[in-house]
Amino acid sequence: MKPGRPRIRTAVPLVLRRGGVPWDRQRPTWRDAAPAVIARELKRAQARPSGNWYVVGASRALREDRPLACEVAGRELVVWRGPDGRPVAGPGACPHLGAPLSDSPVRCGTLVCHWHGLALNGTLFAGWNPLPVHDDGVLLWLRLDDIGGEAPLDRPALPPRPDPRRAVATVYTGSGVCDPEDIVANRLDPWHGAWLHPYSFVDLTVVGSPGDQEAPEDPEALEDPGNPEGRADPQDGGFTVDVSFKLAWRVVVPVRAVFTAPGPRTVVMRIVEGEGAGSVVETHATPLGDDERGRPRTAVTEAVLATSDRAGFTVALRAAPVLRPLMRAAAARLWRDDLAYAERRRHLRSTGRFPG
Repeated sequence: MKPGRPRIRTAVPLVLRRGGVPWDRQRPTWRDAAPAVIARELKRAQARPSGNWYVVGASRALREDRPLACEVAGRELVVWRGPDGRPVAGPGACPHLGAPLSDSPVRCGTLVCHWHGLALNGTLFAGWNPLPVHDDGVLLWLRLDDIGGEAPLDRPALPPRPDPRRAVATVYTGSGVCDPEDIVANRLDPWHGAWLHPYSFVDLTVVGSPGDQEAPEDPEALEDPGNPEGRADPQDGGFTVDVSFKLAWRVVVPVRAVFTAPGPRTVVMRIVEGEGAGSVVETHATPLGDDERGRPRTAVTEAVLATSDRAGFTVALRAAPVLRPLMRAAAARLWRDDLAYAERRRHLRSTGRFPG
């Protein structure tokens, strides 16, 4: 791994950027962002197991009085909290006459169809078949074995996360006309950050690539005994990036981050040095199905879990209800550009014009 700039932790997490260059005079990164490297890492990600689990939304989006409507690969689905408070999920069409269950209310954990009153408590009934569902406290997952076609896992393979009691978590959701691979490929190209998002990132340098050292490909080698929620992501196989998050004027927060792809539809960015070390950004891509023109659509669900070991971070924890909308707005701005990037990539692929 190439050496990066030194990390000096100061008493104040913010730094006044000095000697920065304008956007058009920064060092070009197109030679570093080799298409073959991005394609190789995309292929490696696609070869990793998912256990047929798909992210369908945020845990906070699941209310007690109505179901959460979702779609995976053209499948209409609903999720709600059952009588015991745990999430249940299954087809979104009533087995009686096909009513949209997403429009039906939940009463005491039972979903009551608003057409004829067929009541579902999350168990097999009247031809309605439940699906495996998992709530990890931040995201909701559904397991669809007939769509995934892999050997199923009891639970999704989650990357390590900061202690939820010491983190501010928020979830952004969006969608675009592209395939999951276009979302993943976008995130496996860290070189574009300071060019495409100059309002958020400056002084970005990729100081280490997956080719510098091999990541374990054996799923058993990714087991993390200290992570009861699932498997660890292959930290030693990621892109290591030095970058400064731009706040305002010349005020920035320099960090070192590692990007890894622990599954075929997931990319994780973890801050490993600097302010907020241990914070993670999980990006999950879920196929939605084709639009009216036959083009694939993909949902992006991005979970941000921000943490810090500074004593003053307790103030941020108390201010979480105020911070979450701001964090979602920042993610939405980034994904406005990144979804356009992913849609463009899919369009070029579909017309045989994608370079490489």
